[in-house]
Amino acid sequence: MKIISYNVNGIRAAISKGFIDWLQHASPDVICLQEIKATEDQIPVDDITKAGYPYQYYYPATKKGYSGVAILSKIKPNNVVYGTGIQHMDFEGRNLRADFDTCSVMSLYLPSGTNIQRLDHKFMFMDDFQTYINELKKTVPNLIICGDYNICHEAIDIHDPVRNKTVSGFLPAERAWLDGFMKTGFIDSFRHFNKEPHNYSWWSYRAGARGNNKGWRIDYNLVSDSLQHKLKRAVILPDAVHSDHCPVLVEIED
Repeated sequence: MKIISYNVNGIRAAISKGFIDWLQHASPDVICLQEIKATEDQIPVDDITKAGYPYQYYYPATKKGYSGVAILSKIKPNNVVYGTGIQHMDFEGRNLRADFDTCSVMSLYLPSGTNIQRLDHKFMFMDDFQTYINELKKTVPNLIICGDYNICHEAIDIHDPVRNKTVSGFLPAERAWLDGFMKTGFIDSFRHFNKEPHNYSWWSYRAGARGNNKGWRIDYNLVSDSLQHKLKRAVILPDAVHSDHCPVLVEIED
C-alpha cells in the first residue's frame, strides 16, 4: 500500500496548479490531505473520482476557508471516523481516520503556535491527542498517522536550528512532545530509511526559501511499531509544487 500525506494549503488553489494531474501520476493508494480550506461542495469531486479516487472523505473546519483534512482512496475503507470526539480539536477539522483490512490511516493537521494563545491551544491539543491515541491503539493497533505535525523533531530537520530555537515548531517543549509521542510506539518512517540532512517538507514563501532549500521537515508518516516489518520505502517528494509544503510518502506491504 502506497500512502501519501500532503498539506495542500488550500485544495482549490492546489487544483488550479495541477494537483489532480499530479495525483493521477503519483497514484498512491491513499492520500491524506491537510489544510484543505474548503467544504465538499466547493471541491470538484467528480474530477477526483475520474483521477482514480472514488472514495473521498472530507472533514472541513467549522470556520469557512480554514484548516480541514481529507482522505482520498482507491480502496474502499471498512470504516471512516470523523474527528476525535474532543470538541476543541474537532471544530477545526483536524483529524480523520480510515480503517482498512491491514492498517488504519489517519490524516492529522496539528495546530501551529503562531501566537501565545495559539501556542497554548497547540499544547492542549498535543496533550489531548496523546491521550486519545493511547486509548485508540488498544483497539486500532496498526495505525499510520499521516500529517502536518507543525514540529521539527531534531536539529537535522530544520535548516537553521540555532536561530529557530525560540520559534514555534522548533521549541524544546514541542520537540520533546513529539519525541515522547514517537516513543509510545511509532516509527518516523522517513528517518527509518534516510538519516541525511537537508530533507524538508515545508518552506516559507519568503526570501526564496524553497529555491535555497531553507526548509523545515514538519510533515510525517508515523507508523505503529507493529507495522515495522512491513515498511518498504519512505521518501519526500519535493518536486510537487502545489503548496508551500510537499508530499511525503510511505509504502508498506499489504
